[in-house]
Amino acid sequence: MEFSSFLTSLGTSFVIFLVLMIVFALLSSRPGNNVVYYPNRILKGLEPLEGGYKTRNPFSWIKEAVSSSEKDVIAMSGVDTAVYFVFLTTVLGILVLSGVILLPVLLPLSITDNGGKKQTTSEGTFNELDKLSMANITAKSSRLWGFLIACYWVSVVTYVLLWRAYKHVSWLRSEAFKSPDAKPEQFAIVVRDIPPVPQGQTRKELVDTYFKAIYPETFYRSMIVTDNKEVNKIWEELEGYKKKLARTEAIYAGSKTTAKPEGTRPTNKTGFLGLIGKKVDSIEYYNEKINELVAKLESEQKVTLREKQQDAALVFFSNRVVAASAAQNLHAQMVDTWSVCDAPESRQLIWPNLKIKFYQRELRQYLVYVIVALTVFFYMIPITFISAVTTLDNLVKLLPFIKPIVKIKVLKTVLEAYLPQLALIIFLALLPKLLLFLSKFEGIPTESHAVRAASGKYFYFTVLNVFIGVTIGGTLFKAFKTIEKNPNETVSLLAESLPGNATFFLTYVALKFFVGYGLELSRLVPLIIYHLKRKYLCKTEAELKDAWSPGDLGYGTRVPGDMLIVTIVLCYSVIAPVIIPFGALYFGLGWLILRNQALKVYVPSYESYGRMWPHIHNRILASLILYQITMFGYFGVQKFYYTPLLIPLPILSLVFGFVCAKKFYPAFQHQALEVVAHALKEAPNMELIFRSFIPPSLSSEKIDDDQFEDALSQVSRSTSFV
Repeated sequence: MEFSSFLTSLGTSFVIFLVLMIVFALLSSRPGNNVVYYPNRILKGLEPLEGGYKTRNPFSWIKEAVSSSEKDVIAMSGVDTAVYFVFLTTVLGILVLSGVILLPVLLPLSITDNGGKKQTTSEGTFNELDKLSMANITAKSSRLWGFLIACYWVSVVTYVLLWRAYKHVSWLRSEAFKSPDAKPEQFAIVVRDIPPVPQGQTRKELVDTYFKAIYPETFYRSMIVTDNKEVNKIWEELEGYKKKLARTEAIYAGSKTTAKPEGTRPTNKTGFLGLIGKKVDSIEYYNEKINELVAKLESEQKVTLREKQQDAALVFFSNRVVAASAAQNLHAQMVDTWSVCDAPESRQLIWPNLKIKFYQRELRQYLVYVIVALTVFFYMIPITFISAVTTLDNLVKLLPFIKPIVKIKVLKTVLEAYLPQLALIIFLALLPKLLLFLSKFEGIPTESHAVRAASGKYFYFTVLNVFIGVTIGGTLFKAFKTIEKNPNETVSLLAESLPGNATFFLTYVALKFFVGYGLELSRLVPLIIYHLKRKYLCKTEAELKDAWSPGDLGYGTRVPGDMLIVTIVLCYSVIAPVIIPFGALYFGLGWLILRNQALKVYVPSYESYGRMWPHIHNRILASLILYQITMFGYFGVQKFYYTPLLIPLPILSLVFGFVCAKKFYPAFQHQALEVVAHALKEAPNMELIFRSFIPPSLSSEKIDDDQFEDALSQVSRSTSFV
């Protein structure tokens, strides 16, 4: 890429960002758009705008974001969001401290090396941008000492800031658990792999007897996990008819006018999709269906709780210190019985996974690893297949009835141009969902854990297929015979190909932070969707609320995307230091814009109290090790005699990771007893805590505990509360 083309691309991205900033300033000031730009504040009962509309200017949001504290973020979006900002701040710090040394030291070394070889960093002729990189340094030059020392500087800065960040996140997590307010999940544990029930005893009695014997003073109650598939189906159908009834009543109320005060009763057909069948009065029909389903639901609830019990349970304690201790102790002699873990928030539980047995979970985990590895390394096979199948000629063979459509010249031209690419985009867009499905298939019991697992898989996929794939794809193809004869040259080939893609990644990073964050701030897509739904589809308040529901930050895809940028910038930080300011801008701008979104827009779907951090920490270390290995290979290509001095770096990184895991990780795996030992401001209502874990499909005002004694334990003791 020519230098002028790079500047054009950069300038275009910046102009798009400015336009989107102006669009945001104009649209966010309109009261009719409040639900799109301030939903988090509205849901918490706060005024959309601090200080009102009259006191605001287009840049007020920047001041509000910068002046907000970590406590503000936790109050509005939870600890998980605050930990995400620790990640952004840490990476920003690494890049700024690295850039302060690397830019003034390495750039002059590159520019002034007049004897430098004319190696290109921009896939074309040697130009101005190439002079700013390591590619302009003569092989075996003593100037390479500066670059070698820079490798150590970047590594040391990363170690120091990662250590401080881990320590700070640990503190945030402990402060959350020290809260004097009772959190239901702190009084419960998840029990899996319950052994077979002895004859003459119920599963509930087995669980109660077992835990009462171990914790006689603090055991409160147990809830046996049930197979809720059928009852969930009925409950969802019932909720659907309730929404239809509310919508129909709203339509009927809207049809009443002065000229026609009686209005028009809505009707519908009872057949397939309401298109065929008998025509009926909608309000009467939906009321009948609701009454039928209520009776059916109550009957199925009884059947589910008595006959569909699984080999898993939730066990509740009246003391949160005992609950925390129970979650981290070995209860049975054999590892495949009475497995326990911390209980998450009730909204996080993946109920169908709780019944999966120990060895099944182990087998599923390894099976998923194999599938993900095949997906990562051979993803071109399904992509090639999709691209081949979606060509017009092949589609006509597979689907002969589309032949008349294909004969239309204009339509044929458009389809030929975009159909394969569209199929490819859809396939790649489905990848995060596929990885989340695979993570849940492992038998993971909680939503947040599944998101963390999917995030890790997605990170390795993007790094291997976007970063390494783009970097060495062409090189490996050209040098296949060389690698076949001497596989040891693979690392050197990776390093040698890095300079050839510097400008590509500079443009990629710039596009990500200018266009990506511009769209994030402007929220144009959610705004358009909301207004279309409000105008043409929504008839009730519940439908309106669903239309503007913002969702959460989406850690499963956001963190791997950020980690790809971390990997790119770290790996190029010494080879082409000019990329560092772009990386710093990405994370600095990301901090500012996402701070605004966290305070005003996104609503967390769960709270795991920073459990994502150890995974983020490990991914940053993985990126650092990849950078260190790459630099070792590149210095080898430069024939620098002192290249072996870089060997200690990846070893140091592994040791650093090991020390962090031993020192900090156990407190993320389980709650520290000294933390949960802090006193509560009042004795917890154990009945409310227990009922907060009952699935919605099993919760009913008509349910009496005595009806379901087989599934709901009735043991309760008055004990001290901590």
